[in-house]
Amino acid sequence: MLKRGAGVLISLFVLLNAYADEGRVQAQEQAIAKAQSAVSADNYRQQLGKTIVVEEEYFPQELDVYARFMPLAGAKSQSGKVGLVTAASEYNYKIKAFGKIPVEFGVATKYIGIDNTTAVSLPGRLTAFGLGLETTLPFFNFNKTYFTIGVAPSFFTDNWNFRSESFHLLQHYFMIYQPNEKLTLICGVDYAPGFKAPVSPIVGLIYRPNEKLTFNLIPANPEISYDLNDRWTVFAQGAYVGDEYKVTQNNLKNVVLNYNEMRAGTGIRYFLSKNMEGSLAVGSVFNRSIEYRQDSLGKVALKAGFYSEFRVNISI
Repeated sequence: MLKRGAGVLISLFVLLNAYADEGRVQAQEQAIAKAQSAVSADNYRQQLGKTIVVEEEYFPQELDVYARFMPLAGAKSQSGKVGLVTAASEYNYKIKAFGKIPVEFGVATKYIGIDNTTAVSLPGRLTAFGLGLETTLPFFNFNKTYFTIGVAPSFFTDNWNFRSESFHLLQHYFMIYQPNEKLTLICGVDYAPGFKAPVSPIVGLIYRPNEKLTFNLIPANPEISYDLNDRWTVFAQGAYVGDEYKVTQNNLKNVVLNYNEMRAGTGIRYFLSKNMEGSLAVGSVFNRSIEYRQDSLGKVALKAGFYSEFRVNISI
């Protein structure tokens, strides 16, 4: 949920007003009942650093943790190298508002350690902390159609600081339509006010032609997976990252630092039980840059390199 969500508060207020109207209450209850008996709207969610997923089973609590390593890679057009290590975690807790409507609360953290030998002065770390709130509602009386709203008050800094200048209200809004049990269509937007590119589209699909193969083609983290058996799954994945941090540089506070990268790799996932899974992925990272918005402070564009990632997900 540490992604791009305040319109949720307005939407929930509108929903509460609708309950005051008896006719609308009945229509809403019918829509919710239809949704629960069909595709289970509870189970659409965005996991940490991953795409939108449809969960097989509902779990009230979930912990997602990963570590990603990027060895030293040379900088373009200048001497020196940069190595990166990322550690992140997200805890989510779900409830049923009014006994029917799924609402998910979350807390997420991210730490990026930077080993830099270039002439550009970069912080030794980048940090992010966010709280999240997300809900998925039946979209009026449209069959198998839902609307997800998410909001995540977040801080992007270089030392776990909660300065007002580093605050961003990340938001996402997307429609979900499942014409049949094999296909799910997603359309919406991520909104990060204050970022260099504040709006990015969420347009894609989840297609399961059979019980083993899944095409989860939704930005910014598409994945194609194949279940070898009940325990093992192989997958190919991609990712795009475009984050913005407020850092201290040369005694200047709240300097804007943009971090960008793209990844493509493959991996294997092991299900220890229905409550716990782990995965290992390796691949290439490219189109990387760490640059200050203030040009005079410099920019580091990195050559393509290698990454490895280990992830654990626990649900109870």
